[in-house]
Amino acid sequence: MTELAPCPLCKSLYTYQMDNLLVCPECGHEWNPEDNDTNEDALVVKDCNGNILQNGDTVITIKNLPVKGASQSIKAGTKVKNIRLVDGDHNIDCKIDGFGAMALKSEFVKKA
Repeated sequence: MTELAPCPLCKSLYTYQMDNLLVCPECGHEWNPEDNDTNEDALVVKDCNGNILQNGDTVITIKNLPVKGASQSIKAGTKVKNIRLVDGDHNIDCKIDGFGAMALKSEFVKKA
């Protein structure tokens, strides 16, 4: 059996072939394996439920997040609008009302 290429977006190994396309069951991405114009450097960030996040999305915090140097923490359920994805450990840059510019980890948010 031939080894199928992993998904170029989420790097999932569970791809399958449908006609002349390859399909990723995790993110739903479909692509033609003969097309070599895929962006290998695409940044894929997933929330706590495995949903793929994109720039400009709105997310909700799933737990209280302590903030260094602040007397209060970001409460669970806080809605964060217009996120920006970055590379690194804290892979979401955003502005939170009452706190200002912040960097969050995607594992502590869910897509709204």
